[in-house]
Order: sequence, then structure tokens, then C-alpha cells
Amino acid sequence: MATTKLWGGRFTGKVDPLMTIYNESIHYDKRMHTADILGSSAYAKALQQCGIITPHELSEILRGLALIETEWVSGVFKIADDGTDEDIHTANERRLGELIGREIAGKLHTGRSRNDQVATDMRIWLRSTLDEIDVALVDLVKAHVGRAEAEMDALMPGYTHLQRAQPIRWSHWVMSQASYFASDLERLRQVRKRINVCPLGCGALAGNPFGVDREFLAKELGFEGVIGNSMVGVADRDFVVETMMWGSLLMGHISRWAEDLIIYSTQEFGFIKLADAYSTGSSLMPQKKNPDSLELLRGKSGRVFGQMAGFMYTLKGLPSTYNKDLQEDKEPLFDCTRTLLDSIHIATGVLSTLSINATKMRSALTMDMLATDLADYLVRKGVPFRETHHVSGAAVSMAEDKGLKGIDELGLERLKGLSGEFEEDVKHVFDFETSVERRSAIGGTARSCVVRQIEEVKKIIVG
Repeated sequence: MATTKLWGGRFTGKVDPLMTIYNESIHYDKRMHTADILGSSAYAKALQQCGIITPHELSEILRGLALIETEWVSGVFKIADDGTDEDIHTANERRLGELIGREIAGKLHTGRSRNDQVATDMRIWLRSTLDEIDVALVDLVKAHVGRAEAEMDALMPGYTHLQRAQPIRWSHWVMSQASYFASDLERLRQVRKRINVCPLGCGALAGNPFGVDREFLAKELGFEGVIGNSMVGVADRDFVVETMMWGSLLMGHISRWAEDLIIYSTQEFGFIKLADAYSTGSSLMPQKKNPDSLELLRGKSGRVFGQMAGFMYTLKGLPSTYNKDLQEDKEPLFDCTRTLLDSIHIATGVLSTLSINATKMRSALTMDMLATDLADYLVRKGVPFRETHHVSGAAVSMAEDKGLKGIDELGLERLKGLSGEFEEDVKHVFDFETSVERRSAIGGTARSCVVRQIEEVKKIIVG
């Protein structure tokens, strides 16, 4: 079979060798070989249905395509070294002609353009990749649920402005992160649904002139419907942008999760200890144990966002239908999805293997964190909250002025000096477990609330 480009009939001059390299995409879009074979197999069946090819020709095409896929999977497929295999579509069609003869192979592209072919391949490849990411993200959420269930008794400070605020359960923090990731999982499944529509049969931009059954193509390829406008079918890359937008949000959540764990792992906090498998040492300071896994996760979030922003900039000024600029969709998408999958796996590994120091967590709780509980005590006595807030603040100030360890050491008489509503039962305020359990409205840190959160997240996992 002569090595000619699919579009070469119009051109007689030689192409600049640098332009050949600049134009090709085979070295990164070859990963879509399975998607391309699936799309071509379905299209061949549609061509046979409308009489363009015979049953024998269909059988030969399907046989050849199956052989090509075997070559890709086994690693023996040879990409032409003369630059004619510009992309995965060209490479597969060239090889098909070598295997079954050019006369039959040449009929496969009837009514089809690389414009609708690449759009189809990308959607098939991406939905499969998102299914992998879905599985990985479910594992990450399950890892959170498992820790929350197992470590319910551990209490720790909750923070605002990175200042100790109120006591919470460690499980409450864990489930706060699980909630973000569970929402990401829901959004991922919504994105996949929008991806899963069929552009095949749209031709170059105006549609297919041979009456191929596009609904058959969609069903054959596992799509949930067809794209109803051929110009949209070949030019739409919103699904690429939306995937990378979704990935940017997920990585933002992973980055914030990682930042908390980095802080909690410092010697100043000592709440958690990372497993050696997800830590590194210092080249100079032998005592160091660095949370490199978490720092890399935090850093990778910028990489994913950058890929998304860069491709959006490519899209923003394009005229209608297909333009070669759209070839710039693949590398950022491939890099983004690879980074997402790896990051989720690393995050799951980190969480599954870290250990917590419940004693250190509890020792970080201080009585001033119960100042709101002291105010709430007076509210239950009928005092307006704005007044109780002032009284509680005065109690904190008094304890500091007198050099006491906490407001619990003020004693009943001093408290009565601030408000006559204080009684002997005020001593029950100064208990961290009691404080946590009082937060029993939906969404709170009480045990019953955390259990409820766990059950809600489990429902999301199932879908």
C-alpha cells in the first residue's frame, strides 16, 4: 500500500518536515486505539446496512480491525516512520489496508470525516477513563467513611482562621472532607452523562450523505443519544472543558484536604503521622519526615487548573465547526485525567495508612474553646444571647487576668459576679464530650449526626 496522506489528493508540493512533526498527534493520541477501532467497527456495520459495503466486505473490515487492536494491545503495532501516520485514525486505516487490501479498506471512510471520527474517539475514550476515575474516587470516599466509623471517639479542636474554635470529633472533620469528595462524585457522573452522546455520522460538518443510521451507531457504541446538529457534533469540545473544570474543582478539594493534613502532621500539632510510604526525608537534616505526598497533591492542583485555563483560551476565539486548533484538546485532557487518577490513588493511600494521635488531639482542647457553651448555658436560663456572649467574653478575660488555666477555674462565686443566673450546674459546661454531643442538629459534630453523615455519603456512593 502506498504511503499517502488521507488528505493528499489536493496537494502536489512537499510538506516542510518540521510542519509534519508539528502537525502530527500519533505519539499521544495512539492511546485512543481501542476507541478508534470500536468507532470504525460500528461505522462499518452502518455502511453495510445502507448498502455501501457488502456483508463480505464488512466481515473483512471487522477481521482486520480486530487484528489491529490485537497488535496495539500486544505492543507490536508499528507506526510508519515516514510521517504518514499523522494520528491514530490514519495509522489504523493504513494498517487495515495492509491487512485486508486497500480496495476494501478504502471504503470504510465513506461519508466519514476525521472531524466526526476524532470527536467520537475522544468521547469513547473519555467516558471509559471517567469510569476508572469514578472507581478510584469511590475508594477515596470509602476510606474516609471507614476512618470516620472506626475513630468516632477521637476529639480535636475545630478551627476557623486557623485558630482553635470549638471541639469537634475527628470523624466530623473526616466526613467534612468525604462530603466534598462525594459531591465531586455526583458531579462526575453528571459530566459523564453529558459526554456520552454520539457525534459519529456528522461527517466533516454538514452531515452524512448516505443515510447512515446514527441511532444505530449510538446504540452500538453505548452512547445514550446522538448530537442533533452536525456542526456541533464535530466542533464541540465543551465536554473536554467541563471534564477539566470538574477536575480543577476536585483537585481544589484535594489540595485543601492535603493542607489540613500537612498542618496536622507537624510536630507543633502532632495529630497525625503519615506512613513512610508517603513521606520522604531531608538530604541534609536526618530528623525530617516530609509530607511530600500531600505537598505534591497540593501542587498538582495548579497543574490541572492550568491545563483547563489554557485550553479554554484556545477555544474562545474559534470560528464555527472544526479548526486545527482543536487538536490542542488532547494533550491537556490526557495529562489532566492522568493527574486526577494518580492523585486520587495517592490521596487514598495517604488516608488509609496514616495514624492518628487521639491523645494529642484531645490535649490540644482548651477550656476557652467552651466559651460559647458558657454563653449557651445562660441562654438556656433565659438570658438573651447578645448579653450572654458579653458575659462569656468577660469570663475568658477574667481567667486570663488572674493567670488561670481556663474559665473552669473561675469558680461559681466569680461567675455569679458576672451574672446571677449561674448556678451549681454550670460545672457540667466544662466537658468537651458534652459540648460535642450538644451539637446534635443535622450537620453537627455529635455522634448521631456523624453517623447520619456517613449514611448519606454511603447513599451517594451507590448512586
